[in-house]
Amino acid sequence: MASLRDIRKRVRTFKSTQQITKAMKMVSAAKLRRAQEALMATRPYSIALEQVLRDVALRHGEVMHPLLVPRAHPKRVEVLVLTSDRGLAGAFNSNVLRRVSRFLYEEGKAYESIQLSTVGRKGFEFFRRRDVKIRKDYPGLLGKVSYRAAEDVARELAEEFLSGRVDEVYISYNTFISAMSQRVEFARVLPLQELVLGDAQRPPEEKRILGDFEYEPSAEQVLEKLLPHVWALRVWRGLLESIASEHAARMAAMDSATNNADDAIDRLSLLYNRTRQAAITKELVEIVSGAEALK
Repeated sequence: MASLRDIRKRVRTFKSTQQITKAMKMVSAAKLRRAQEALMATRPYSIALEQVLRDVALRHGEVMHPLLVPRAHPKRVEVLVLTSDRGLAGAFNSNVLRRVSRFLYEEGKAYESIQLSTVGRKGFEFFRRRDVKIRKDYPGLLGKVSYRAAEDVARELAEEFLSGRVDEVYISYNTFISAMSQRVEFARVLPLQELVLGDAQRPPEEKRILGDFEYEPSAEQVLEKLLPHVWALRVWRGLLESIASEHAARMAAMDSATNNADDAIDRLSLLYNRTRQAAITKELVEIVSGAEALK
């Protein structure tokens, strides 16, 4: 049986841990509020811009752009993996890593080569230990995330695609649903054909009735300007989704850890009282036995 000193020491340890988890929960809650505001401000703009491009493509008919053209026989693939720099966020990182691993070792066997680009230290270290080819890591990006940084990532991925070094680009991250729920997203994002031409490829009877517009200088030039912006916005939105999901997952994990520490402290307090009572009872028995022996 543990001594009273050992039990007191364990209680102090759990109380110290509980103070840390409470503080981390409060910090994550504050960061989540800011991240959620940024995400909710970006989502409507992103959805509306994608719809504008679909409408242009639908009215204009066949649209040709390098970012839209699929490869006949894709053999080289790159996956952009978005994780966090720190742990203590429940299954936030492991869910993404498990999904990408399934693609690497099961679903992607038909490809000749698969390479990764990583945002977040957890993803980089996980795949580096497994000797997976990592084209580039973006360290420190999450600490000072900005749209310009997302543009840089998007531009490099687009260059890989346009140069022919990769035939398809996928992205994997956690989509923010609520403070208690996140969903892993794994989707092909280059070429952008499915995203932009989704409506234009439907049968005529399913297409929406749209008015006629005149484009100046031309519909092709409108698409030429907007498509790179849509692609950069897709990466930016993925970063915002991942950051909001990280803070939500860490807040939930720290809340659970705080509650578990409460339970552990209660159990140790009960054990301490029982041990102390047993020690007092034993001392009383020894005193009574000694008094009886002196008679």
